[in-house]
Amino acid sequence: MKWLIKSEPFKYSWTQFNTDKRTRWDGVRNFEARNNLRAMKVGDLAFFYHSSEGKEIVGVARVATEAYPDPTAPAGEDWSAVDFVPAYPLVQPVGLADIKAEPSLAEMALVRKSRISVVPVREAEFAWVLKRGKTKAR
Repeated sequence: MKWLIKSEPFKYSWTQFNTDKRTRWDGVRNFEARNNLRAMKVGDLAFFYHSSEGKEIVGVARVATEAYPDPTAPAGEDWSAVDFVPAYPLVQPVGLADIKAEPSLAEMALVRKSRISVVPVREAEFAWVLKRGKTKAR
């Protein structure tokens, strides 16, 4: 399965992620996004998307752990976190405008569910973004 995770670059950027070499994806407070985190399996790939600033896919992360209780969740609340490691950068970032301009991506969750921070990505969508980003899957 493939995914897309969003981060505002001024809060947590692709560059910082690569410096850290591993991160916990926590603080997700949307039920659909939480359920997507819970569906992830170790080894799954996820696009790393800079939201707000840039609005572009800049790299690929790999799921390092399956979902576990989010340690930042208020007591008694049922939220999840997942750990990621960087896999590889896109040679050329792929912007939201390019994605929206491509008719075959009209149903992509990034376009249809723009407010959700963790969404699935179909294989064909993943392949299109990698090709547009001049990047080979690894």
